[in-house]
Amino acid sequence: MKVSRRHALRLSGTALTGLSIGLTHEQLLARRAPQQSPDPDSLVDAQPRTVSDLGLRRDGSAPEHPLGDREPISGAIWRYTNREPPQIDFDYRNLRVKIDGGRTTTRTGTMRFADLEPLPRREHVFLLQCGAPAPRGIVKWTGVRFSDVAEMLGAQSFARYARFVGSDNYFVEEDMTTMMHPQVLLAWMLDDEPIPPEHGAPLRLVVPFRWGARSVKAITEIQLTATSFPAPPRPPNA
Repeated sequence: MKVSRRHALRLSGTALTGLSIGLTHEQLLARRAPQQSPDPDSLVDAQPRTVSDLGLRRDGSAPEHPLGDREPISGAIWRYTNREPPQIDFDYRNLRVKIDGGRTTTRTGTMRFADLEPLPRREHVFLLQCGAPAPRGIVKWTGVRFSDVAEMLGAQSFARYARFVGSDNYFVEEDMTTMMHPQVLLAWMLDDEPIPPEHGAPLRLVVPFRWGARSVKAITEIQLTATSFPAPPRPPNA
């Protein structure tokens, strides 16, 4: 069996390390090997995770909370940027969101804050709850309804699905019936202040009757389609 020079050097280094700590080569490799469970080749029993309760109304909508119930959001999650907000312009007055209507809208291109500003302003106090116990918080969101944005873009009745992409390339997809719910917002204010970077500045999707992971932070692109979307964007360093 032929062994490459690089592999030989690696084996030699491994052997020396093993000798220095009293382990054989095989024991050292076993230590280094990732502990991964093999995929079963048949159905097996599994333990589902425990998820948090959103406390939704019987019709599936999110309850409104009084201002006195507000509490800060405990933590934040950024999936593809080492849990830190990406380095972008966080000023909502400078936001730029690419609109790809997939030929289901009469307007396309780049949406700016000047396009959102004339729309009716909405304020709601909703629970933001991750599927896990945290992050969690009851906060006041200020923004516009997505249904008003869709109307402003001239979305046609055959626009069936929407995709929202964040600045870290995290994305979610929802059907338009869900997105046109009057509680779904595009928000740029949190508790009467511009949304902080860790919570999704400059513009965040808010879907209060879904777990928080569905409320995409720092939106950079909105796509609509009648049928299906192209391959999703790749996260950084993927």
